[in-house]
Amino acid sequence: MRASRLMSLVLLLQGRGGMTAAELAKELEVSERTVHRDVLALSEAGVPVYADRGRGGGYRLLDGYRTRLTGLDRTEAEALFLSGVPAALREMGLAEVAATARLKAAAALSPALRDAPSLAAQRFHLDAPGWFAGGDPPPAPLAPLARAVWNDLRVQAVYKDSPRTLEPYGLVLKAGAWYLAARSGTRFLIFRVHRFGAVSVLAEPFDREQDFDLAAFWAAQSAEFTRSLLREVITLRLSERGLRMLRHIADPAALDDALASLQPGGVVRLAVESVPVAYSQVLRFGPEAEVLEPPELRTMVAEAAARMSGLYE
Repeated sequence: MRASRLMSLVLLLQGRGGMTAAELAKELEVSERTVHRDVLALSEAGVPVYADRGRGGGYRLLDGYRTRLTGLDRTEAEALFLSGVPAALREMGLAEVAATARLKAAAALSPALRDAPSLAAQRFHLDAPGWFAGGDPPPAPLAPLARAVWNDLRVQAVYKDSPRTLEPYGLVLKAGAWYLAARSGTRFLIFRVHRFGAVSVLAEPFDREQDFDLAAFWAAQSAEFTRSLLREVITLRLSERGLRMLRHIADPAALDDALASLQPGGVVRLAVESVPVAYSQVLRFGPEAEVLEPPELRTMVAEAAARMSGLYE
């Protein structure tokens, strides 16, 4: 732990030119006393770090000194590409690795470019979870599954009370929920991480299919899942404004087919999950949509319109 902290201290000084003990303590999440001890240890080890006294002083490295610790190892390099999703890194247990990788990358930049990371962080931030997401802790199986994914190791797991042996290919974070893409036998499947029970990482590496594309697989599975939910079809007559509203109200998986079905007079056929769900969707159109089919949905909307009219009389 201390060796990692000493390396981080050197990289911070190399990347930023000079920092006070208070600034270093804040970055390293230690006390200023610990910073002073660490600087002394570096000096004794031959690292040319010195204290710059006076106003604006602090610790600096001798001009021209470059540490040889800037090379990224494989784990750090992989984590660096996830550094825009800090919550995900924390939940997978990779936050410290990614922080070291960012420091190494920053230290390797030329002096003219050393402010690039901070400038980018000031201007862009990725907030992956959806609105109103709770502060629930990450599911317990996530850390061992992440370790298995990184190292291409099989896992023995209980999923929905059923034991399985899986080859975990990748993890997906969707609106704050974690999913595992894994091969079970000859099939690739999607599993919700929070539904796993016990997970044991086996000392059994598997041969990963090199042409497996996690993003493409997830997109295809998501589209198939969404389409499987759209079991009903309703028919609407939409005004011109209603047609413009359609793309904001229809399920994205149903939009293209709905637009392709457009007939004169604004009549469209729209795939929906169920009549109750369609009822909520149609009400969002207000007076810009008339339900033609099915009759039960037309009745439901007509009754809602009558009740609303009574409220505003």
